[in-house]
Amino acid sequence: MGSLGMQEIIVIFLIALIVFGPRKLPELGKTIGKGLAEFKKASNELKQTWEDEVRIDKEKELMPEPVAVPEPVAVPEPIAAPEPVAVPEPVNETLIPDTAIQPAEVLNENNTSAESKENQ
Repeated sequence: MGSLGMQEIIVIFLIALIVFGPRKLPELGKTIGKGLAEFKKASNELKQTWEDEVRIDKEKELMPEPVAVPEPVAVPEPIAAPEPVAVPEPVNETLIPDTAIQPAEVLNENNTSAESKENQ
């Protein structure tokens, strides 16, 4: 099937004129024209939407994936060297009386006190 020639269009027009009459034919033509215009508009919108989606997909493919950037790490400040601590001078032994208790004396006292309790 090919496209319609001039003779075919005239034959279709004459058949429509006979079927619908001269009064309804302009209204019919107007309605068909509005329908075709609306169809063309919807077709163009669909085509534009399709092209936009294809363009967006191509842009996404061309864009490199974002790389996670590590957060900057806070560098701690160097710790200052501690200040020298004054060491106390040794205590003069002559100031402390010699009253230290020897461990053997404590042991003897404990044994004697325990024996005295047993004897009682």
